[in-house]
Amino acid sequence: MSVLAVISVIALLIFVHELGHFLAARLQGIHVNRFSIGFGPILWKFQGTRTEYALRALPLGGFVGFPMDEDSDTSFAPDDPDLLQNRPVMDRAIVMSAGVIANLLFAYLVFVIQFTSVGVPQDFVPQPGVLIPQVMSNTSPAAQAGIKAGDIILAVDNQMLNQGEENVQTLIDVIQSSPNQPVDLLLQRGKQELNLTVTPDVSPEGKPVIGVQLYPNGRFSYKRSTDPVEVLKFAADEFQRVFVRTAQGFLALATNFSEMSSQVSSPVGIVDQGRTMADSNIISLFPFTALISVNLAIINILPLPALDGGQLAFLLVEALTGKPLPRRLQESVMQTGLLLFLGLGGMLIARDITRLEIFQNVFQ
Repeated sequence: MSVLAVISVIALLIFVHELGHFLAARLQGIHVNRFSIGFGPILWKFQGTRTEYALRALPLGGFVGFPMDEDSDTSFAPDDPDLLQNRPVMDRAIVMSAGVIANLLFAYLVFVIQFTSVGVPQDFVPQPGVLIPQVMSNTSPAAQAGIKAGDIILAVDNQMLNQGEENVQTLIDVIQSSPNQPVDLLLQRGKQELNLTVTPDVSPEGKPVIGVQLYPNGRFSYKRSTDPVEVLKFAADEFQRVFVRTAQGFLALATNFSEMSSQVSSPVGIVDQGRTMADSNIISLFPFTALISVNLAIINILPLPALDGGQLAFLLVEALTGKPLPRRLQESVMQTGLLLFLGLGGMLIARDITRLEIFQNVFQ
């Protein structure tokens, strides 16, 4: 059930992104002839009066299609002012950036819904164990041992970790006193308990590490708020925190790609991470949804081919030079970028599939 919930979340975020482009065009009176979720062969379609709506076989994104003056099936004159390519640069920039804006607004709305329905956080209620919110690298000792984000360490070397922040230091002390030596861990993952062994590596600073973040385990207590301003403030603070941390992550990826690239996940990896979070606490689907929505927004605004940012880069060149780049050049760049992204996506999907527990159990 949690897998279906996560897949539904990703499909919803793709829909929100494409809906942003669609509405930005329609509200400006720009012709739109296709609205598609997914790529490849059409599984289902509906022909509206002005737009074809479709679901396609490859659920790796979506697109909003605009009629072009050279299309053989278009009924619009080449100089029609409501064709996208005939609109001023600013109008086209609004359409191209609307998907990103929609994802950011939706992420904020998710937090508003969370704090309205679940309540605003109050006191932190500690629980036994130490939480692992993030595994820093897929090549770290923790990842190689099978530790995943969302796991809770209940015991280390047969020493139970009780409630409280001091358990984090207890775990750190054991790790740092065991350079290149196996450390036995008892983990809780969802509803199951696992016994794993991890061998700390010595970092360049000379300290034994396993490559994870460690937080005290526990949950916040919540209370329903009757003050809408309080809810909006909590939502804004949480949105800002998620946005800043995500942007910092992308900056780290750009400046240190060789080490950070192992943290890039395919849709398969994202679904698996979301499933783990949902299994442990269904409420975590709220921040998971907001986090993926912010990631989708930042990815799409990057000035790379086949992304919204690539289209905006073309528009910037046109605004600065007074004329657009040749259409064939734009199409070649975008098609090449799309092939590269599909190839990269395929490799990431294959990598993440081999890391799934069900796949690993088959070959054990």
